[in-house]
Amino acid sequence: MELKERKPNRLGYYDYGQPGSYFVTLCTHNRIPLFEMEPIVGNGLRAVPRSPQNLIIRKWIKETKNKFPNITIDKYVIMPDHLHMVVTILERHAGRSLPDIMQFFKTMTTNDYIRGVKAGILVPFDKKLWQKSYYDHVIRNQQDYDEIWQYIENNPAKWMLIHHVDP
Repeated sequence: MELKERKPNRLGYYDYGQPGSYFVTLCTHNRIPLFEMEPIVGNGLRAVPRSPQNLIIRKWIKETKNKFPNITIDKYVIMPDHLHMVVTILERHAGRSLPDIMQFFKTMTTNDYIRGVKAGILVPFDKKLWQKSYYDHVIRNQQDYDEIWQYIENNPAKWMLIHHVDP
């Protein structure tokens, strides 16, 4: 059987190492719900689950910012089967492009999650924690940035409606 050619995930002409903001979505492999929803508690604030799987994500968001001091992760939300975040590259550094940042984050969260599975703390997953790649959108202007910010803010409530989950 002939395999269908995969569509490239990144823009072929775009330099993902240049300063700018990027909306990134990582999905768990096979969209298995391995993480906890982070509910809104009022005024846009979120309750912080103390689940070990979400703590891994939070830890590696912080460590990714430490490893790549030329970036910020402006906003993120952890969903049961995916993660949204806005990554801003502040200045150019060799080996510090968006694909480098995402590879580091996915590798480190996977390694930490595997340690949790081996310790009997976390639910096992099937071969891969994350899907092969990730979705990204180059944020082009302030309006685009503001719309994405709002999308991330509203995503937990939208997910609960779609999946018929009570808050």
